[in-house]
Amino acid sequence: MSTPIKVMIVDDHAIVREGLAMLLGEEDQIELVGEASNGAEALTRVPLLQPDVILMDLVMPEMDGITATAKIKAAHPRCQVLVLTSFAENQRVPDAIQAGAVGYLLKDVLKTDLLRAIQAASRGEPTLHPEAQRQLMQQMVSPEPKSLLTSLTEREMDVLRLIARGNSNKEIAADLHLTEGTVKGYVSTILGKLQVADRTQAALYAVKNGVE
Repeated sequence: MSTPIKVMIVDDHAIVREGLAMLLGEEDQIELVGEASNGAEALTRVPLLQPDVILMDLVMPEMDGITATAKIKAAHPRCQVLVLTSFAENQRVPDAIQAGAVGYLLKDVLKTDLLRAIQAASRGEPTLHPEAQRQLMQQMVSPEPKSLLTSLTEREMDVLRLIARGNSNKEIAADLHLTEGTVKGYVSTILGKLQVADRTQAALYAVKNGVE
């Protein structure tokens, strides 16, 4: 008998975690090793639980799923993250894949398809919901315009490079000899010019477009 796949659930809704736990608990080939209610909590629990596969929601308080996925994959590359969310918006799909997710499913997925995706993820094989596939194909046909970077000033590009490296506002301020308030203003301007919602998306945009 093969070793069960160790699975961890990360979702901010208790009812979702309970439902998934009940569903997975019926499977002999899956061992539910733990849960987390947001990305920050997941980061602290992964080293202790050592899951093979994480079912990751994207929209959560404190730390979203995309940020958590990137951090978990950086620290625990053998751990596979399978996104399980209610959303397949244009930017979320490529951002999740860019962050290191092995698959992207919507919460209307059938049980058999979810179990198949977990098994595939444990082998490092991707699984994408049809809507996620469509979004990725659309991104390939109509990629984000790189010209958005040309709207940034030289100083804003300096700040963006440091954001992409994961530096905090305090660290950026020290590196560029600026005040934290000035850096905060630069960050706000950069997010607006790049048409992204937060610094994680700005960092992913920078990496995707070759900013070093």
